[in-house]
Amino acid sequence: MCTQQRVELLIECIDSMAASNFVDYVKIFCRSGKGGNGSAHFRREKFVAFGGPDGGDGGKGGSIILKGNSQYWTLIHLKYQRHIFAEDGQAGSGARSSGKDGESVYIQVPLGTVAKDAETGEVVGEVTEEGQELVLLKGGRGGLGNWHFKSPTNQAPRYAQPGGEALEGAFILELKVLADVGLVGFPNAGKSTLLSVVSAAKPKIANYAFTTLEPNLGIVAYRSFKSFVMADIPGIIEGAHEGKGLGTRFLRHIERNSILLFMIPADSADIRKEYGILLNELTQYNPELLDKERLLAVTKCDMVDKETIDLLKQELPENIRTIFISSVSGYHIPELKDLLWETLQKENSRH
Repeated sequence: MCTQQRVELLIECIDSMAASNFVDYVKIFCRSGKGGNGSAHFRREKFVAFGGPDGGDGGKGGSIILKGNSQYWTLIHLKYQRHIFAEDGQAGSGARSSGKDGESVYIQVPLGTVAKDAETGEVVGEVTEEGQELVLLKGGRGGLGNWHFKSPTNQAPRYAQPGGEALEGAFILELKVLADVGLVGFPNAGKSTLLSVVSAAKPKIANYAFTTLEPNLGIVAYRSFKSFVMADIPGIIEGAHEGKGLGTRFLRHIERNSILLFMIPADSADIRKEYGILLNELTQYNPELLDKERLLAVTKCDMVDKETIDLLKQELPENIRTIFISSVSGYHIPELKDLLWETLQKENSRH
Protein backbone atom coordinates (compact mmCIF):
# COMPACT_ATOMS: atom_id res chain seq x y z
CA MET A 1 0.00 0.00 0.00
CA CYS A 2 1.47 3.35 -1.04
CA THR A 3 1.79 6.36 1.27
CA GLN A 4 -1.10 8.18 -0.42
CA GLN A 5 -3.42 5.21 0.09
CA ARG A 6 -2.44 4.94 3.74
CA VAL A 7 -3.18 8.62 4.30
CA GLU A 8 -6.58 8.28 2.62
CA LEU A 9 -7.32 5.20 4.74
CA LEU A 10 -6.37 7.00 7.96
CA ILE A 11 -8.57 9.99 7.08
CA GLU A 12 -11.47 7.65 6.30
CA CYS A 13 -11.08 5.88 9.66
CA ILE A 14 -10.96 9.16 11.58
CA ASP A 15 -14.01 10.49 9.74
CA SER A 16 -15.86 7.27 10.51
CA MET A 17 -15.07 7.51 14.22
CA ALA A 18 -16.03 11.18 14.36
CA ALA A 19 -19.36 10.50 12.64
CA SER A 20 -20.16 7.56 14.88
CA ASN A 21 -23.10 7.87 17.23
CA PHE A 22 -21.97 4.94 19.35
CA VAL A 23 -20.84 6.02 22.81
CA ASP A 24 -20.21 3.26 25.34
CA TYR A 25 -18.34 5.18 28.06
CA VAL A 26 -19.27 8.40 29.87
CA LYS A 27 -18.34 10.03 33.15
CA ILE A 28 -21.05 12.02 34.92
CA PHE A 29 -21.21 14.11 38.08
CA CYS A 30 -24.43 13.77 40.08
CA ARG A 31 -25.97 15.40 43.12
CA SER A 32 -29.15 14.30 44.85
CA GLY A 33 -31.60 16.76 46.37
CA LYS A 34 -31.32 18.09 49.93
CA GLY A 35 -34.18 17.25 52.25
CA GLY A 36 -36.48 20.11 53.24
CA ASN A 37 -36.27 21.43 56.83
CA GLY A 38 -39.03 20.67 59.30
CA SER A 39 -41.08 23.65 60.52
CA ALA A 40 -40.98 24.99 64.11
CA HIS A 41 -44.41 26.61 63.71
CA PHE A 42 -47.06 27.10 66.42
CA ARG A 43 -50.78 27.19 65.93
CA ARG A 44 -52.03 30.79 65.91
CA GLU A 45 -55.77 31.45 65.79
CA LYS A 46 -57.95 34.28 67.09
CA PHE A 47 -59.68 32.34 69.85
CA VAL A 48 -56.86 29.95 70.69
CA ALA A 49 -54.62 31.56 73.28
CA PHE A 50 -51.93 28.92 73.46
CA GLY A 51 -51.86 26.93 70.25
CA GLY A 52 -49.52 24.00 70.33
CA PRO A 53 -46.73 23.13 67.88
CA ASP A 54 -48.00 22.32 64.38
CA GLY A 55 -44.90 22.58 62.21
CA GLY A 56 -45.01 20.24 59.21
CA ASP A 57 -42.32 17.93 57.92
CA GLY A 58 -39.91 18.83 55.16
CA GLY A 59 -40.11 17.06 51.80
CA LYS A 60 -37.64 14.39 50.74
CA GLY A 61 -34.88 15.34 48.32
CA GLY A 62 -34.92 13.85 44.85
CA SER A 63 -32.72 10.85 44.04
CA ILE A 64 -30.53 10.09 41.03
CA ILE A 65 -31.73 6.85 39.46
CA LEU A 66 -30.63 4.85 36.42
CA LYS A 67 -33.50 3.19 34.52
CA GLY A 68 -33.17 0.49 31.89
CA ASN A 69 -34.69 1.36 28.51
CA SER A 70 -34.50 -1.09 25.62
CA GLN A 71 -35.12 1.75 23.14
CA TYR A 72 -31.63 3.09 23.87
CA TRP A 73 -28.53 1.36 22.44
CA THR A 74 -25.84 3.94 23.25
CA LEU A 75 -24.90 6.48 25.94
CA ILE A 76 -24.59 9.35 23.47
CA HIS A 77 -27.47 11.26 25.13
CA LEU A 78 -25.25 11.64 28.22
CA LYS A 79 -22.14 12.70 26.34
CA TYR A 80 -22.92 16.40 26.73
CA GLN A 81 -24.98 16.14 29.93
CA ARG A 82 -22.21 15.54 32.42
CA HIS A 83 -23.79 17.31 35.44
CA ILE A 84 -27.08 15.92 36.70
CA PHE A 85 -28.78 17.41 39.78
CA ALA A 86 -32.00 16.34 41.49
CA GLU A 87 -34.44 18.77 43.08
CA ASP A 88 -34.32 19.75 46.76
CA GLY A 89 -37.25 19.00 49.03
CA GLN A 90 -39.27 21.99 50.25
CA ALA A 91 -39.53 23.03 53.89
CA GLY A 92 -42.57 22.19 55.99
CA SER A 93 -45.04 24.84 57.13
CA GLY A 94 -47.80 25.43 59.69
CA ALA A 95 -50.92 23.35 60.21
CA ARG A 96 -48.73 20.25 59.89
CA SER A 97 -48.35 20.90 56.18
CA SER A 98 -45.52 18.87 54.74
CA GLY A 99 -43.16 20.32 52.17
CA LYS A 100 -43.20 19.02 48.62
CA ASP A 101 -40.79 16.21 47.79
CA GLY A 102 -38.03 17.07 45.34
CA GLU A 103 -38.33 15.40 41.95
CA SER A 104 -35.97 12.52 41.32
CA VAL A 105 -33.97 12.38 38.10
CA TYR A 106 -34.34 9.19 36.06
CA ILE A 107 -31.43 8.63 33.70
CA GLN A 108 -32.52 6.40 30.84
CA VAL A 109 -29.75 3.96 29.90
CA PRO A 110 -29.49 1.02 27.47
CA LEU A 111 -29.64 -2.49 28.82
CA GLY A 112 -26.17 -3.70 29.72
CA THR A 113 -25.04 -0.48 31.44
CA VAL A 114 -22.61 -0.83 34.35
CA ALA A 115 -22.23 2.01 36.88
CA LYS A 116 -18.92 2.45 38.74
CA ASP A 117 -17.73 4.90 41.37
CA ALA A 118 -15.31 7.14 39.49
CA GLU A 119 -12.95 7.48 42.47
CA THR A 120 -12.74 3.90 43.71
CA GLY A 121 -13.65 2.01 40.55
CA GLU A 122 -16.10 -0.05 42.62
CA VAL A 123 -19.12 -1.36 40.71
CA VAL A 124 -22.29 0.26 42.04
CA GLY A 125 -24.61 -1.93 39.99
CA GLU A 126 -25.71 -3.08 36.55
CA VAL A 127 -28.88 -2.43 34.56
CA THR A 128 -29.78 -5.43 32.42
CA GLU A 129 -33.60 -5.48 32.29
CA GLU A 130 -36.29 -3.23 30.86
CA GLY A 131 -37.60 -0.83 33.53
CA GLN A 132 -34.98 -1.89 36.09
CA GLU A 133 -34.01 0.95 38.42
CA LEU A 134 -30.63 1.49 40.08
CA VAL A 135 -30.31 4.26 42.67
CA LEU A 136 -26.97 6.04 42.32
CA LEU A 137 -27.59 8.69 44.99
CA LYS A 138 -30.49 8.75 47.44
CA GLY A 139 -32.13 12.08 48.19
CA GLY A 140 -31.85 13.61 51.65
CA ARG A 141 -34.64 12.76 54.11
CA GLY A 142 -37.14 15.42 55.04
CA GLY A 143 -36.75 16.98 58.50
CA LEU A 144 -39.47 16.41 61.10
CA GLY A 145 -41.67 19.32 62.19
CA ASN A 146 -41.75 20.46 65.83
CA TRP A 147 -45.04 18.76 66.62
CA HIS A 148 -43.17 15.42 66.58
CA PHE A 149 -41.12 16.56 69.58
CA LYS A 150 -44.02 17.55 71.84
CA SER A 151 -43.99 15.66 75.13
CA PRO A 152 -45.54 15.94 78.62
CA THR A 153 -42.40 17.72 79.80
CA ASN A 154 -41.99 19.89 76.72
CA GLN A 155 -45.33 21.18 75.51
CA ALA A 156 -43.89 23.83 73.20
CA PRO A 157 -40.75 22.61 71.43
CA ARG A 158 -39.21 25.48 69.53
CA TYR A 159 -37.01 23.39 67.33
CA ALA A 160 -37.49 21.16 64.29
CA GLN A 161 -35.28 18.70 62.48
CA PRO A 162 -33.19 19.99 59.57
CA GLY A 163 -33.40 18.16 56.25
CA GLY A 164 -30.87 15.52 55.31
CA GLU A 165 -27.86 16.65 53.30
CA ALA A 166 -27.58 16.07 49.59
CA LEU A 167 -25.17 13.42 48.32
CA GLU A 168 -22.86 13.93 45.37
CA GLY A 169 -20.35 11.92 43.43
CA ALA A 170 -18.84 11.13 40.06
CA PHE A 171 -19.79 7.94 38.25
CA ILE A 172 -18.53 6.10 35.20
CA LEU A 173 -21.17 4.48 33.01
CA GLU A 174 -19.98 1.69 30.72
CA LEU A 175 -22.11 -0.09 28.19
CA LYS A 176 -21.60 -3.80 27.56
CA VAL A 177 -23.61 -4.88 24.54
CA LEU A 178 -26.21 -7.54 25.31
CA ALA A 179 -26.42 -10.19 22.59
CA ASP A 180 -27.03 -13.91 22.22
CA VAL A 181 -24.09 -14.49 19.88
CA GLY A 182 -20.86 -12.49 19.88
CA LEU A 183 -18.58 -12.65 16.83
CA VAL A 184 -14.91 -12.86 17.80
CA GLY A 185 -12.03 -12.66 15.37
CA PHE A 186 -9.11 -10.72 14.00
CA PRO A 187 -9.80 -7.70 11.77
CA ASN A 188 -11.04 -8.64 8.30
CA ALA A 189 -12.15 -12.13 9.38
CA GLY A 190 -15.57 -11.68 7.76
CA LYS A 191 -17.61 -10.82 10.88
CA SER A 192 -19.38 -7.81 9.38
CA THR A 193 -20.09 -9.68 6.15
CA LEU A 194 -21.72 -12.54 8.06
CA LEU A 195 -23.86 -10.14 10.09
CA SER A 196 -25.01 -8.35 6.92
CA VAL A 197 -26.00 -11.69 5.35
CA VAL A 198 -27.93 -13.23 8.24
CA SER A 199 -29.64 -10.05 9.51
CA ALA A 200 -30.90 -6.67 8.33
CA ALA A 201 -27.89 -4.90 9.85
CA LYS A 202 -25.76 -2.89 7.42
CA PRO A 203 -22.28 -2.64 8.95
CA LYS A 204 -19.46 -0.98 7.02
CA ILE A 205 -17.53 -3.57 5.05
CA ALA A 206 -14.17 -3.14 3.32
CA ASN A 207 -11.01 -5.14 2.70
CA TYR A 208 -8.82 -3.62 5.41
CA ALA A 209 -8.31 -3.95 9.14
CA PHE A 210 -10.52 -2.12 11.64
CA THR A 211 -13.34 -1.42 9.22
CA THR A 212 -15.65 -1.92 12.22
CA LEU A 213 -15.08 0.79 14.80
CA GLU A 214 -18.15 0.13 16.91
CA PRO A 215 -20.21 -2.95 17.82
CA ASN A 216 -23.04 -3.69 15.41
CA LEU A 217 -26.16 -5.59 16.41
CA GLY A 218 -28.41 -7.59 14.12
CA ILE A 219 -31.51 -9.70 14.68
CA VAL A 220 -31.14 -13.07 12.98
CA ALA A 221 -34.44 -14.56 11.82
CA TYR A 222 -34.75 -18.29 12.43
CA ARG A 223 -37.32 -20.96 11.68
CA SER A 224 -40.98 -20.57 12.79
CA PHE A 225 -40.63 -16.84 13.49
CA LYS A 226 -37.90 -17.36 16.08
CA SER A 227 -34.91 -15.03 16.28
CA PHE A 228 -31.72 -14.26 18.17
CA VAL A 229 -29.39 -11.27 18.47
CA MET A 230 -25.90 -11.31 16.97
CA ALA A 231 -23.18 -8.76 17.78
CA ASP A 232 -20.24 -7.93 15.52
CA ILE A 233 -17.46 -6.97 17.94
CA PRO A 234 -14.61 -4.88 16.44
CA GLY A 235 -11.55 -6.96 15.59
CA ILE A 236 -9.10 -8.11 18.21
CA ILE A 237 -5.33 -8.20 17.63
CA GLU A 238 -2.60 -9.89 19.62
CA GLY A 239 -1.92 -7.74 22.68
CA ALA A 240 -5.41 -6.23 22.73
CA HIS A 241 -5.75 -6.89 26.49
CA GLU A 242 -2.74 -4.59 26.99
CA GLY A 243 -4.33 -1.81 24.97
CA LYS A 244 -2.86 -2.52 21.54
CA GLY A 245 -4.94 -1.82 18.44
CA LEU A 246 -8.40 -0.86 19.59
CA GLY A 247 -7.27 -2.17 22.97
CA THR A 248 -9.74 -3.09 25.66
CA ARG A 249 -12.28 -0.62 24.35
CA PHE A 250 -14.50 -3.35 22.95
CA LEU A 251 -13.39 -6.46 24.83
CA ARG A 252 -15.93 -5.73 27.57
CA HIS A 253 -18.78 -6.14 25.07
CA ILE A 254 -17.89 -9.82 24.74
CA GLU A 255 -18.64 -10.36 28.45
CA ARG A 256 -22.40 -10.03 27.91
CA ASN A 257 -22.79 -12.46 24.99
CA SER A 258 -24.35 -15.85 25.72
CA ILE A 259 -22.13 -17.75 23.28
CA LEU A 260 -19.03 -16.79 21.31
CA LEU A 261 -18.57 -17.58 17.62
CA PHE A 262 -14.86 -17.44 16.75
CA MET A 263 -14.26 -16.60 13.10
CA ILE A 264 -11.03 -17.37 11.25
CA PRO A 265 -10.67 -17.18 7.43
CA ALA A 266 -9.82 -20.29 5.45
CA ASP A 267 -6.75 -18.61 3.96
CA SER A 268 -5.21 -18.15 7.41
CA ALA A 269 -1.62 -19.35 7.75
CA ASP A 270 -2.44 -21.38 10.87
CA ILE A 271 -6.06 -21.68 12.09
CA ARG A 272 -5.11 -23.44 15.31
CA LYS A 273 -2.52 -20.77 16.17
CA GLU A 274 -4.91 -17.89 15.45
CA TYR A 275 -7.60 -19.50 17.59
CA GLY A 276 -5.07 -19.86 20.42
CA ILE A 277 -4.13 -16.17 20.20
CA LEU A 278 -7.79 -15.07 20.27
CA LEU A 279 -8.52 -17.34 23.20
CA ASN A 280 -5.48 -16.04 25.07
CA GLU A 281 -6.54 -12.41 24.59
CA LEU A 282 -9.96 -13.15 26.08
CA THR A 283 -8.40 -15.12 28.93
CA GLN A 284 -5.95 -12.34 29.79
CA TYR A 285 -8.79 -9.78 29.76
CA ASN A 286 -11.25 -11.85 31.82
CA PRO A 287 -10.69 -15.54 32.66
CA GLU A 288 -14.45 -15.98 33.22
CA LEU A 289 -14.94 -15.72 29.45
CA LEU A 290 -13.63 -19.28 29.22
CA ASP A 291 -16.88 -20.43 30.86
CA LYS A 292 -18.88 -19.35 27.81
CA GLU A 293 -19.82 -21.83 25.11
CA ARG A 294 -17.53 -21.39 22.07
CA LEU A 295 -17.97 -22.32 18.42
CA LEU A 296 -15.60 -21.86 15.49
CA ALA A 297 -16.54 -20.81 11.96
CA VAL A 298 -13.89 -21.06 9.25
CA THR A 299 -14.91 -18.27 6.87
CA LYS A 300 -14.31 -17.34 3.22
CA CYS A 301 -14.55 -20.97 2.08
CA ASP A 302 -15.59 -19.77 -1.38
CA MET A 303 -11.90 -18.94 -1.87
CA VAL A 304 -10.68 -22.55 -1.43
CA ASP A 305 -11.60 -25.90 -3.00
CA LYS A 306 -12.93 -29.05 -1.33
CA GLU A 307 -9.50 -30.69 -1.13
CA THR A 308 -8.14 -27.70 0.79
CA ILE A 309 -11.09 -27.81 3.18
CA ASP A 310 -10.42 -31.52 3.82
CA LEU A 311 -6.79 -30.65 4.66
CA LEU A 312 -7.87 -27.81 6.94
CA LYS A 313 -10.12 -30.18 8.90
CA GLN A 314 -6.99 -32.00 10.03
CA GLU A 315 -5.47 -28.81 11.47
CA LEU A 316 -8.40 -27.55 13.51
CA PRO A 317 -8.14 -26.75 17.23
CA GLU A 318 -9.42 -29.44 19.55
CA ASN A 319 -12.48 -29.39 21.82
CA ILE A 320 -14.48 -26.85 19.81
CA ARG A 321 -17.30 -27.50 17.34
CA THR A 322 -16.31 -26.18 13.93
CA ILE A 323 -18.22 -25.33 10.76
CA PHE A 324 -16.91 -24.18 7.37
CA ILE A 325 -18.91 -21.30 5.86
CA SER A 326 -18.95 -18.65 3.15
CA SER A 327 -21.06 -15.54 3.67
CA VAL A 328 -20.59 -14.59 0.01
CA SER A 329 -21.83 -17.87 -1.53
CA GLY A 330 -24.13 -18.85 1.35
CA TYR A 331 -22.20 -22.08 1.90
CA HIS A 332 -23.37 -23.71 5.19
CA ILE A 333 -25.09 -20.50 6.40
CA PRO A 334 -28.40 -22.34 7.18
CA GLU A 335 -26.40 -25.02 9.02
CA LEU A 336 -24.60 -22.29 11.00
CA LYS A 337 -27.95 -20.85 12.11
CA ASP A 338 -29.06 -24.33 13.21
CA LEU A 339 -25.86 -24.80 15.18
CA LEU A 340 -26.15 -21.40 16.87
CA TRP A 341 -29.80 -21.92 17.77
CA GLU A 342 -29.15 -25.41 19.15
CA THR A 343 -26.25 -24.10 21.28
CA LEU A 344 -28.31 -21.15 22.56
CA GLN A 345 -31.14 -23.46 23.68
CA LYS A 346 -28.61 -25.64 25.48
CA GLU A 347 -27.13 -22.59 27.22
CA ASN A 348 -30.55 -21.26 28.20
CA SER A 349 -31.50 -24.60 29.75
CA ARG A 350 -28.36 -24.47 31.91
CA HIS A 351 -29.27 -21.11 33.49
